[in-house]
Amino acid sequence: MTVGRRHHLIVDCPDPAASARFWSAVLGEPVTYDDGDFVVVSADTTTSGLAFQRAPGQPRPTWPDPAVPQQMHLDVMVDDLAAAAGAVVALGAVQLPGDFVFADPAGHPFCLVQRPGWAPPIG
Repeated sequence: MTVGRRHHLIVDCPDPAASARFWSAVLGEPVTYDDGDFVVVSADTTTSGLAFQRAPGQPRPTWPDPAVPQQMHLDVMVDDLAAAAGAVVALGAVQLPGDFVFADPAGHPFCLVQRPGWAPPIG
């Protein structure tokens, strides 16, 4: 039995617009809603996606140190790990310890993962 369907993954952050701009550029999807405190990135206005919600004073994750947990993390599928790493750093990501582990501008960790053979090419 299916109870429901995923709508948006909501990410708390201090600056929703900045987080949305970063993830919009990384994922190649537009910002489809922005009320200043809640911003959505999705393929279009009728598709689920990522949403960023203002959370003043939220501490930055300290991954891999568990003092402040990572709070969430995304795996981003890419065709070329090295090229994608350079691109996300140019967009404002910070490299963290580990293979292709980064933090977005709000400090949320994410990983770049090689596209598996079953998935169609990204670009």
